[in-house]
Amino acid sequence: MKTLKQILTYLIWTVVALLIGIIYIYLFLGLGFKTENSTGFFGRLLDIFHEIIAVHVGLRIGGVIALLFILLDIFYLKKNLNNDFKSTVIRFMVMLMITLLVVIIVYIF
Repeated sequence: MKTLKQILTYLIWTVVALLIGIIYIYLFLGLGFKTENSTGFFGRLLDIFHEIIAVHVGLRIGGVIALLFILLDIFYLKKNLNNDFKSTVIRFMVMLMITLLVVIIVYIF
């Protein structure tokens, strides 16, 4: 039962990391702030491809964030933190710091 709970916890953290990755790409590409409407069939088709590619790249970046977070949690955080609300907030802040590190690396490359 303990391993099932741990797997469920990491699954939730993975979903959070994937959402953070998708939100980052949407903010990076400015997809949330469209001001002009695409006209015609090909304009709409390009919009659809643009959003599909953004989600695809966002999921990959979120996967990297999740992998780094889970490895850090297994080897370091789990040994030093308890399972309470304060630990969850600390884990979320660590995930945001990992996100910042990944964002910096993406900008460099």
